[in-house]
Amino acid sequence: MKGTYLGEFEEVVLLAVAIRSGDAYGAAVVTEIEQQMNRSVNLGAVHSALNRLAEKGLVTSELGGVTTERGGRRKRLYSVTTAGRRALQEVRQVRNQMWEAIVTNNVEWIVNNG
Repeated sequence: MKGTYLGEFEEVVLLAVAIRSGDAYGAAVVTEIEQQMNRSVNLGAVHSALNRLAEKGLVTSELGGVTTERGGRRKRLYSVTTAGRRALQEVRQVRNQMWEAIVTNNVEWIVNNG
């Protein structure tokens, strides 16, 4: 993958932000990851990853409206940037190439070793 390195957890967080489009705040991202991956995730780790993604220009954030459920505090809502979408596409392409290489190599091995 060219450009900015995207770690596995950052990739997962970025995917969760993309899934939760319009409603991607810290706790919602945690819930999305836990539901999609059946894996426990720490809110602090998600916030750290979101900060790294923002520094890399892969997400942007803005403060949402005031809510009574949060005691008048506003949620920080994240969205995937064009660069973030491009990074996800590149990661997907690399992963698909590698999976295809496994299939190709295994077929060649089977043909040659019958």
